Amino acid sequence: MKAVVMRDKQLLVESIQAPTPGAGEVLVKTLACGICGSDLHMFHHCEHVLANFKRGNIPVAFDVRQDVVFGHEFCAQILDHGPGSDKKLKVGTRVCSLPFVITPSSFDHVGYSNRYPGGFGEQMVLSESMLVPVPGDLPAEIAALTEPVTVAVHAVNRAQLAGDEVPIVIGCGPIGLAMIAVLKSRGIGPVIASDFSAKRRALAEKMGADVVVNPAEQSPYQSWLQVAAPSGYDINGPMALFGLGPQPKPCVVFECVGIPGLIQQVIQNAPPRSRLIVVGVCMESDTIEPLIGIGKEMNVHFSFGYSGEEFAQTLHDLADGRLDATPLITGTVQMAGVAEAFSALGKPDEHAKVMIAFD
Repeated sequence: MKAVVMRDKQLLVESIQAPTPGAGEVLVKTLACGICGSDLHMFHHCEHVLANFKRGNIPVAFDVRQDVVFGHEFCAQILDHGPGSDKKLKVGTRVCSLPFVITPSSFDHVGYSNRYPGGFGEQMVLSESMLVPVPGDLPAEIAALTEPVTVAVHAVNRAQLAGDEVPIVIGCGPIGLAMIAVLKSRGIGPVIASDFSAKRRALAEKMGADVVVNPAEQSPYQSWLQVAAPSGYDINGPMALFGLGPQPKPCVVFECVGIPGLIQQVIQNAPPRSRLIVVGVCMESDTIEPLIGIGKEMNVHFSFGYSGEEFAQTLHDLADGRLDATPLITGTVQMAGVAEAFSALGKPDEHAKVMIAFD
C-alpha cells in the first residue's frame, strides 16, 4: 500500500507492506485523515516528545529508527475482520475510531507506533472494540474531525461549567476553534477568543465567538471585563481579590496554545478565582509563580484526551448538526502534498486543519 512515512526526519510517500488484522482487529481503508498539531510536534521534536512521554509514564512509544506512519484523526471503511472478531460491523461500514489498541499487557497509539500505521496510509488495522460507525451520510472529512473536536469536548467537560461563565479561549488553532464551537453549542457565553493571527480570528468569528481579540492591541481580560463584570469592578483591586462587593460572572480560561510562559501569563492576568483549563501541549519545561496563583485562588486543570463515550457522542453531534466544525477545514491535500502541508501548518496565517483525502 501507499503511505506517507516518517523516515530519517523526512516525510516520504512510499510503498509499504499492508497491515494484517489480528484477533479482535479489523482492516480498514482510509477515507480521510486530518493532520494534527501533535503530528507536527512529533515530526520536528520526536526524540524530545517521546522522552517526555516516558518520564511521565504515558505509554506512547516507538522506535524512531524504523518507519512510522502518522495519522490519528480519521474516517475509514471496513475491508476485513481479523480472526476471533465479533463482526458486529459489516465489511463496507464507514467508521471512526479511538486511535488506541489496548491489551492487558500492551498499549499502541495508532499513528504513533511501528506496529500500527495511522491514517497517512491507505490502510490501517484498528481495534474492533474502539470502532464507532459513522451515522448516515456524514461526509468522511467531517467525520474525521471527531477526534480533535472530542479533545475540546473533554476540556469543556473538565471545566465543570454551571452555565453562567464567560469563557476566554486563548489561541484559535484547531483545538481553540473547536472549543468555541463546543461552548456555543452548550449555550455558554459570551465567548471571548484571542489570537494574534488575523485569519484565525476570522475563523473564530465563523465558529461563533462573540468577542474576538487581537492580544497585540487589547488584552482579552479587558474584553472579559466589558462583558462579564459590573461597572467599576477593578480586576486587580482588593475588593476583587477578597470577593467583596458586586461580583462578576465566573471566568474560565481555556489555554489552547502550549508555549512556555502562557500558564503564568493567565495566572497573573485573569481575575481572582478563575478556572484555567490547560489544553495546549507545551513541549518544553515551564515556570509558574505559585504565590500569585495562591493569592488569587486560581484553579488549574490539565486536560488530555477523552473517553469513549465522549468520542461517540461527538461523532453523533457532528452528524446531527448540534456541532458544526466545517470551518475548521481550510485545506485538502493528497498524500503527495503532506510534506508541503506540514510546512504550511507551521504558519498560523496559512491554515487551521488540513485534511488528507484518499480516492
